[in-house]
Amino acid sequence: MKPFTLVGCGILGKEVEALVSKNGWPIQCYFSCSSLHVNFHALRDNLEKSLRLHRDENPKVFYGACHPLMDTILESHHTIRTRGQNCIEMLLGANMFQKELAAGAFFLLEDWAHSWKKVISRGIGSDPGLWKEIFCSQHKYVLALRTPCSDDFSDRAETFSLAVGLPLQWADTDLTHLEAALRDLIHSAEENENG
Repeated sequence: MKPFTLVGCGILGKEVEALVSKNGWPIQCYFSCSSLHVNFHALRDNLEKSLRLHRDENPKVFYGACHPLMDTILESHHTIRTRGQNCIEMLLGANMFQKELAAGAFFLLEDWAHSWKKVISRGIGSDPGLWKEIFCSQHKYVLALRTPCSDDFSDRAETFSLAVGLPLQWADTDLTHLEAALRDLIHSAEENENG
């Protein structure tokens, strides 16, 4: 396997780095703040800056379809990304992701549990009444996801759940689907190199 640099979202940074270490993959990881998702301009600028900075390191991208111009950005930098709509789909697998999404889940990962107030305030303002109105109109519950790499974020998840007015549920997930997404990226990178 030819070494490469992986740039992208840090929402699952601990999990990705654990898989890289476990498998002995020659991948150097550089992750950005997950709160960039609430500002498409900042997300694009940050991703393009990372791709330029690491252009000589065979960069690949750890993002879903998190920007409306993601494919255009990747094409302009001659690179590829992990497949999947978003990091939650990569973590849970398409079936569980779609099932929980259809049931009304708002997915909460440890990183978001620590930064939600800043991110939400930046995106929709600081009115708790508005938070509840928006979240309750689109979701039925908060599904907090614990991975083998998660620290205890139960207090923060409960605080978030109360702030947005939704009941809190928990799900433990392994890294099987995320590992498959990374293996798929490695396979696609090798195919691109060879053909």
